[in-house]
Amino acid sequence: MKKLFGLIALFAVSAAFVLNTSAPGEGLDIGDKAPDFKLKHIDGKYYSLSQLQPQVKGFIIAFTCNTCPYAVKYEERLKSLHAKYADKGFPVVAINPNDPEVKPGDSFNAMKETYSNKEMNFLYLFDEGQKVFPQYGATKTPHMFILDKSMTVQYIGAIDDNVENAKAVKNTYVEDAIEAIMAGNKPTVTKTKAVGCSIKVKPVNRHLLKKKASVSN
Repeated sequence: MKKLFGLIALFAVSAAFVLNTSAPGEGLDIGDKAPDFKLKHIDGKYYSLSQLQPQVKGFIIAFTCNTCPYAVKYEERLKSLHAKYADKGFPVVAINPNDPEVKPGDSFNAMKETYSNKEMNFLYLFDEGQKVFPQYGATKTPHMFILDKSMTVQYIGAIDDNVENAKAVKNTYVEDAIEAIMAGNKPTVTKTKAVGCSIKVKPVNRHLLKKKASVSN
């Protein structure tokens, strides 16, 4: 973990989970190349995936926030994922997609407080202007996208199958996907239903959440 953050500094940069194989509408699907982005971390610096890509084997992208009860319940599990896999080449990169004018508790200043109070160990970026989450097709907080070395999407959906009780989890979807990728295989489960709060947008921007067919109903 320390090694990864050293590299970042160098660049200055439950549970009803229903499997669904339909395409994620206007966002990304399995096998798609994920778009890069340049977003602000709580330290005020901007980071992009392309800057980190040479030093990693993939990314655990988590669209999440400060206020959603589901997201809050998964905070420790996100920290554990980063602690377990960052040094193996799969860091967690969390993105807050909510409009702070709609949800003041998800403002950039609130993000900084949450990051400090919860002792988060991963990048926590702000999707200012809500430009990134529609490209990925995220609709919930949390909503996970696992990318391999080539930025190809290998998994979309939930972290695991039990929001309420981490000790009662039977299916660790994200971990299973990462382990498969590290072994040179394709994940057995590539899509699950993301269970969480809807991403908060202004009424005039509701089109950002429109999906032709989604795994995140």
